[in-house]
Amino acid sequence: MRVEVAAMRCVGTTTGKSAKGRELYLCGLESLFRSGKLRCMKLLAFDASTDWLSVACGVGESWCMRGEPAGQAHSERLLPLIQEVLADAGWSLRSLDGIAFGAGPGAFTGVRIACGVAQGLGLGADLPLVPVSTLQAMAHSAWRMHSATHVATQVVACLDARMREVYIAAYRREEGQWNEILAPAVLPPAEVALPNSGHAAWWGVGGGFAAYPALASLLTLERVDAHAAPDARAIGELAQPRFVAGEGVDAADARPLYVRHRVALTTAERAAGARL
Repeated sequence: MRVEVAAMRCVGTTTGKSAKGRELYLCGLESLFRSGKLRCMKLLAFDASTDWLSVACGVGESWCMRGEPAGQAHSERLLPLIQEVLADAGWSLRSLDGIAFGAGPGAFTGVRIACGVAQGLGLGADLPLVPVSTLQAMAHSAWRMHSATHVATQVVACLDARMREVYIAAYRREEGQWNEILAPAVLPPAEVALPNSGHAAWWGVGGGFAAYPALASLLTLERVDAHAAPDARAIGELAQPRFVAGEGVDAADARPLYVRHRVALTTAERAAGARL
């Protein structure tokens, strides 16, 4: 383990400020992946897409995590929580190998805050970023919690999108990877449908099922955890292989995942009595 950590530190120092340095960095990560040493990659991950603010940093299966109900205080609480988890791990920002953030879908302001903080930290420390779907992170967290029984291998993740709609996506885990069965979308609950499947039963996670309890019956889900929220550790775990695959992006190129492009009615529509 000591040798592996030293190797990771060496790779981390090759990022530099140039494109050539970034190429060396990615080649080094790929070499570590093939040698089985990817578990030593140091990542910071966080999510602010719901009322629950989640931050984690970790190596492989060892993670320091903090989470709290932030309400509307994401912008005030995110950086302090980041400082706390880095202190718990005994790391500095510049000792990291990458930053992953919950890119949405979710609350517009929270998603923008997470992306902006990731960009600022990435620029300051010259670190690559990986945006991760909050819905996929919820599916991954549910699978991790029940991995011993291999039951949560088909997961529907659902968040309340307000305006009588939900953010929803569906994933199936096969051969150690997640396959997207239903791409992230924003829909009225009555229009949500899952594709026919001869696989295991579907599980549901997320506050969308609390906002619209009938949705679980509509989709004939086997089990629902309506209190589940995006988890920063899951975001970090999902980001690891993507860094190796070369999907890390420069801070300036990181973008949130938007699936809704209309967030309000016009004045004329409101006057006419229209509602979203």
